[in-house]
Amino acid sequence: MTPEVKERIDNLLQENKIMVFMKGNKLMPQCGFSNNVVQILNTLGVPFETIDVLSDQDIRQGIKEYSNWPTIPQVYINGQFIGGSDILIEIYQKGELQQMVEVALAS
Repeated sequence: MTPEVKERIDNLLQENKIMVFMKGNKLMPQCGFSNNVVQILNTLGVPFETIDVLSDQDIRQGIKEYSNWPTIPQVYINGQFIGGSDILIEIYQKGELQQMVEVALAS
């Protein structure tokens, strides 16, 4: 990953309390896993931003190196990597995700 790509990712995470690196965008997810993440965040009614890794190959590869996580989507809350679709579903079902986003949005 180039320093420029790392800086772009750092800036995206600093500027957005809830950031999702995904295939497609929140209005038109391009895969089922990305759609799951969007549906969960929409259910919580929280503001979040997305970046389409399909339209930016540097970010697509860079985010995998940044998080040391091989798959997309990737969810970050307050700059912290939370996980992908399966992890988000799990913590949502446990009620932990709601608490995490409330804390993030309050800060």
